[in-house]
Amino acid sequence: MRVRVTPRGGTAVWLVVLALIQTAAFIAVWRFALHTEIGQWIDTVALTGNRIGRDHIEEPVDRILNAMSVVSLLAVTVMIGFIALIRGRVALAVAATLLIAGANVTTQLLKYGLSRPDYGIDLERAYVGNSLPSGHTTVAGSVAVALVLVLPPKVRAVGAVIGAGYAATAGVATLSAGWHRPSDAVAAFLVVGVWAALAGLLLLITQRERAEVAPGDAHRLTALLLGVGGLLAIAGCGLALWWLVGLRSTPAAELPRRPLFVGYAGSAAGVAGAMAVVMALVLTAVHRLVPRYKG
Repeated sequence: MRVRVTPRGGTAVWLVVLALIQTAAFIAVWRFALHTEIGQWIDTVALTGNRIGRDHIEEPVDRILNAMSVVSLLAVTVMIGFIALIRGRVALAVAATLLIAGANVTTQLLKYGLSRPDYGIDLERAYVGNSLPSGHTTVAGSVAVALVLVLPPKVRAVGAVIGAGYAATAGVATLSAGWHRPSDAVAAFLVVGVWAALAGLLLLITQRERAEVAPGDAHRLTALLLGVGGLLAIAGCGLALWWLVGLRSTPAAELPRRPLFVGYAGSAAGVAGAMAVVMALVLTAVHRLVPRYKG
């Protein structure tokens, strides 16, 4: 396989840009979803719509969410670190562990540090207060991305698709179970994306000067498919919510079945699309961060 020595400066700039863009996106989601009446109304409509068909999916949703605990997170983190270590990548084990720990600690700090003004829109859950970002979604997203970092190049693309699917399913499951609003899941994936970029910078700093990148490990097609698919899902979400906004004068509890389903399905598409885009961005740089030849 062809290899080449690749300057790290361009990759470092790309990671910083990604971190800044995803931070800005998080701030935008936070401000819109928590501090505008229309944002809170959309979240409430989507959460109210989860009652449609809940009886058919309640059992698998509960299984997915109940499988996520502190113990399981620690076990998976150890397994991911072990994969990196048996590949002889100590820095990779540290970076992957930092990604998981940093993303989940950040989510908990944000959840308890951010406030959610009460505009009288979601009276049923007003006592809960802020729930952004989603802890369960952060667990799933951080584990999926960390796993992609440590997997060998031959199985990395498959791992990215499966991991993105798993994390997206977990994010939608929190909405289906009524545990979280859709903005909570999207914000969680953005937190994971920021920490993925920071972990990538750590890998660059510790990378040897003569590390050689194999262009065949880029997985451009998989990244393209994930990115385009994610953007299409987000566009579908935008169209659904744009149609829904025309009914904003009606309280969520009084909406008929159709707009509730549109709000729920559209938001679920947005959650899945956000994870797909985050994973696509990870794939664009991971072959440079974890080169086949360490130098």
